[in-house]
Amino acid sequence: MAEFEPAVIALSTPPGTSGIAVLRMSGEGSLEILRKAWRGKDPQEFRSHTVHLGWIADESGEDIDQVVATVFRAPNSYTGEDVVEISCHGSMWVVSAIIRRLIECGAEAARAGEFTRRAFINGRLDLAQADGVADMIAASSRMAAKLAAAQMKGTYSKRLEELRKELLDLCVLLELELDFSEEDVEFADRQKLITLAKTVLAEVERLASSFKTGQAFKNGVPVAITGIPNVGKSTLLNALAGEQKAIVTDIPGTTRDAIEDAIELSGILFRFVDTAGLRESGDEVEKIGIQRTKDAAAKASIILYLIDPTQDIESQEKELEALRNASEAKVVRVWTKADISQLPEDEKKSCESKSNELKTTSLEGDRDAIVISAKEGNGLEELKKRIVGIATGGANTEDGLIITNARHYNALREAEEPLRRLIEGLQLGLPADILAQDLRQSERSLAEITGAVTSDELLSTIFSRYCIGK
Repeated sequence: MAEFEPAVIALSTPPGTSGIAVLRMSGEGSLEILRKAWRGKDPQEFRSHTVHLGWIADESGEDIDQVVATVFRAPNSYTGEDVVEISCHGSMWVVSAIIRRLIECGAEAARAGEFTRRAFINGRLDLAQADGVADMIAASSRMAAKLAAAQMKGTYSKRLEELRKELLDLCVLLELELDFSEEDVEFADRQKLITLAKTVLAEVERLASSFKTGQAFKNGVPVAITGIPNVGKSTLLNALAGEQKAIVTDIPGTTRDAIEDAIELSGILFRFVDTAGLRESGDEVEKIGIQRTKDAAAKASIILYLIDPTQDIESQEKELEALRNASEAKVVRVWTKADISQLPEDEKKSCESKSNELKTTSLEGDRDAIVISAKEGNGLEELKKRIVGIATGGANTEDGLIITNARHYNALREAEEPLRRLIEGLQLGLPADILAQDLRQSERSLAEITGAVTSDELLSTIFSRYCIGK
């Protein structure tokens, strides 16, 4: 049974004026502390998971505010301790006065992550689930929230525990061999052990390789909209955003600085950056904007390179190749101004001629190009689908087994090398004691993710990153 720690209290909702604010108190004596400041029915009589209306009064008995207290008795609470959540009016003076009064009655001010730390200590969450709580609080898109929810539910922890169990089973077999080393007994076929170790290694590598995708889902996928001046970059950003984010004119070089907007597509957050047009320029301000375009492209995961069939094709091809050479991002060729059919007949013929010239070139990736009219909205849905497809990269987003946490990623990488040594050692027929060392090292790395093996220093580091009140 858990040993409860002293009661702590904190504001769990954001500070500032609001309709209501929620204070959370957890720990030994929480109901007695509430009773000292409460005017109404005795809180000691409150049953778990019940809601009560009353007043919080100061030391002299003067009422501070009428509140609603929700009671969760141990062990059926978030922390596993007695918990009281107090909903009061959202005046910061009222919040401060209530917290001050409950501290006078015996509570202590909670530290960052205090409630979730107690939930872990009392077995309500493992460390991977606790990290999921932090991710849920910070989620900025449906996909980020979905992955955080899967982590909170224990989907990821369950898979890690399955891998750990397989490693522990291997370790038991090898250590049994050590106990009977004088009899020269093998308790498992080495080839079967190799097969099992390779299976575990492949899954560890798969999880680790999902980290880049997970980070993009968590923080937003950076997408640079590039091309020569007056190619329709700002028009495209405005069309994707559904509002006038960028100034659009017929004057080349209108965009001098990067303009960013976060847009959610299929539940994934994309950070689109409209950049200055790529061209030779003697304007110092425009030069700075062009350099920032190149910087944005270098940092992007996806580059939308817009090609205008009404402008010089050779210069556009040159800029495209320069971008490809300078970035590891996936480049999507986007032909703009598909609305040339709306032009006067003489202009339309000229544009169509240039467009056909572009279509017959043999530049790599032309067959994958997308034709749009940002002005008319043509081709935008196809473009969005292409962007989403690149972002997911074929990752299975349904099972929740995508790594979003750097600590988890590092632990998985630390588990890989001893597994490789184990496989090599099994193939070379090394003694069981040497093989068992690598097994234990790999298993320990996986155990650190869920907190099956941990240290006070690690816990302090993890929970210090949480907000106070969670």
